[in-house]
Amino acid sequence: MKIGELASQTLCPTETIRYYEKIGLLPEAYRDSNNYRQYHEVHVERLRFIRNCRSLDMTHEEIRNLLAIMDAPQQTCEPVTDIIATHLQHVDIRIKELQQLRQQLQQLQHACAHEGTAEDCGILDRISNMTPLPVNETHLG
Repeated sequence: MKIGELASQTLCPTETIRYYEKIGLLPEAYRDSNNYRQYHEVHVERLRFIRNCRSLDMTHEEIRNLLAIMDAPQQTCEPVTDIIATHLQHVDIRIKELQQLRQQLQQLQHACAHEGTAEDCGILDRISNMTPLPVNETHLG
C-alpha cells in the first residue's frame, strides 16, 4: 500500500508517518521502481501501536523502548511495567503542574471586572507583574 492508504487506515497524517520513519520508530518502507514507498500490514500494526502510545502522552523514547521490547518477544515484560510506572509518575507531576496553572488562571480571572479599557485591565496588569511558576521544559510546544 502507498503512504496515503497507510495514513487513511491509521488516521495518521503522511507527514507524521514520514517523521516516524526518519526517527526510527517506524521501519522504512520498501521503495518500488517508481521510488514510491510501499507499506505492509506490519507498518499498519506498528503505526497503530505508536499512535496509541502517543494518545497516552508517551514520549518517543518511551515508545522506542516499548517497541524494542516488542521486538524481543522472549524478554520478560518487567521493563514494560517499569516504563508505565515511570510514565505514571510523570503524569502525576503534570497533573500537579496543571492544578497550579488552573489556580493561577482562576486568580487572574477574578482580577478584572470587565469595565474600563485594556490599559486598566487587572488581568493584563497581573500577567505583566506576576512571578511565573516553574515551567517543565518537556511540555513546551
